[in-house]
Amino acid sequence: MKRLQGMELFVEVAKTCNFGRAADNLGIPRSTLSRQVAELERSLGLQLLSRTTRKVELTEAGKLYFERCQRIVAEAQVAHEELQNLVQTPSGPLRVNMPADFGTDFLAEAFLEFAEHYPEVTFYLDLASPEHAGRVFQTCDISIEIGALPDSTQIARMLGRLSAHLYASPEYLARHGVPKHPSDLQHHECIEFRADNGRVTRWPLSREDEYIEITPGKRFSVNSMAMVRSLASLGAGIAILGPARSVLQDVAEQRLQRVLPEWSAGPFPVYAVTDTRLLPAKTRIFIEFLIERLRDGRLIYQEAADLSL
Repeated sequence: MKRLQGMELFVEVAKTCNFGRAADNLGIPRSTLSRQVAELERSLGLQLLSRTTRKVELTEAGKLYFERCQRIVAEAQVAHEELQNLVQTPSGPLRVNMPADFGTDFLAEAFLEFAEHYPEVTFYLDLASPEHAGRVFQTCDISIEIGALPDSTQIARMLGRLSAHLYASPEYLARHGVPKHPSDLQHHECIEFRADNGRVTRWPLSREDEYIEITPGKRFSVNSMAMVRSLASLGAGIAILGPARSVLQDVAEQRLQRVLPEWSAGPFPVYAVTDTRLLPAKTRIFIEFLIERLRDGRLIYQEAADLSL
């Protein structure tokens, strides 16, 4: 690093053949410039500049060194500028791993809007499975995680919280009755969502100051929220579903209706997990973008309350 810095100073002097002008161009004192170029010459064991009171000239060794160094310094400056742009301007591929259902229901529009704002960013989206973030960073920049993180050492930033509600088909409720309290759910078919790591998502239900947590599941244990929604709309049981567009469509077309409408599930935290705190612009700005969208509700379809009551 010190050699490269001395090389850069030498190149500026060689271009101007004047220590005063070179010092002004570099924004450093002339005495500092002269001393550092002299240190470079001592480290090389060669005189690069012939100095007199009237002028500065390149020696033969200086001409050869200048010819080689000019390109190196120019490439180093370009690399520095490119890295600065990487920090300041979103560009290049953005690789995001996320649960398939959450990505499809909540993030598709966000990716499109971000792409319109930052045309230099390209996207590589992995929705194959909601893998644990610690296993995917060789192939992604961000992992979107929902719920409590199993590893407290992960570098995670909370994007926001999502609430969900209980739904069932009108046919199911006509056959099995409408529960009046969460304690009634033990007598119902409750469709269980199971994460890929085998962990069952418990149902944290709350109403004002009341809180109750139940473990769902009798006949159906599913690792896809899309399948949970499909089973619920076909009358298989009661399910917890978020305010996704597909859920609202099922409510509007009377395939689903709210159960225990005064109770809500969650809220479930949503995190952006990365493997480092030193993030390029594309990653840092995308995380801020998602936080803003969750804060102002644009990731959440607010019509849910009206359509489901």
